[in-house]
Amino acid sequence: MSTPAPSSPRPLASTAPRGGGLHRFANPGRFLRLTDRLLPWLWGLAAVVLGAGTAWALLFSPPDWQQGETVRIMYVHVPMAWLAMGGYAGLAVASLMSLVWRHPLADIAARELSPAGAMVTALCLATGSLWGRPMWGTWWAWDARMTSVLVLFFLWVGHAALVRAFDEEERGARAGAILALIGAVNLPVIKWSVDWFNTLHQTASVTRIGAPGMHTGMLYPLLVCTIGFTLLFAALVLAQVRAAVMERRLRQGQLAQARRQEGAA
Repeated sequence: MSTPAPSSPRPLASTAPRGGGLHRFANPGRFLRLTDRLLPWLWGLAAVVLGAGTAWALLFSPPDWQQGETVRIMYVHVPMAWLAMGGYAGLAVASLMSLVWRHPLADIAARELSPAGAMVTALCLATGSLWGRPMWGTWWAWDARMTSVLVLFFLWVGHAALVRAFDEEERGARAGAILALIGAVNLPVIKWSVDWFNTLHQTASVTRIGAPGMHTGMLYPLLVCTIGFTLLFAALVLAQVRAAVMERRLRQGQLAQARRQEGAA
């Protein structure tokens, strides 16, 4: 007696959902062709921009008049903080698209985004701790900004675990999407915690209205490093999504072949 074939993953649609606009990129074949052309350029551009930004930040930017050379941690810490929040906003958008249009490509994007998001949030917390020790005299303080970023890290890790906790991938994707959307309420808390609460962190110095409260010799390399890290993050996530799409297509082909063989037996 033949054994039953394993349950199939949610099939990837061969055509994009109707509606035009960004929906055309939900076509897995079009996504694979696009990323095949885009990824080499993205990796190369990330290497060039990040290399230039790192050299500028470490070798040519001035030390801070109060913090001295310790301020150079900022060139990693601040981009990681922005990526942690921006990446989670992207996770929330992918989760919303998954719940509304139920397209598996959005599920795959969310599934592959959470490990990368957890990584950059961990780097944000680690570099913040390294920066805080000489500045504040402590590795950690339970102020509003640090605590809310720690909550963000747990949300990333929780999403990554939840979407992989079910035998049926679709159920995991739905549960993860709900968690991601609920967790999005933490983003404004992180952003405005320094204004709402008495924290060790300074208020916004780059994104505030009017002139930024930072010397241009520090601001420009910070922005270049941020662009470089963002390009690297985007390349990493796209490569992971591309690999996941190809893996799912391969599994679907294997399952279809197994069912044909079973039917012919």
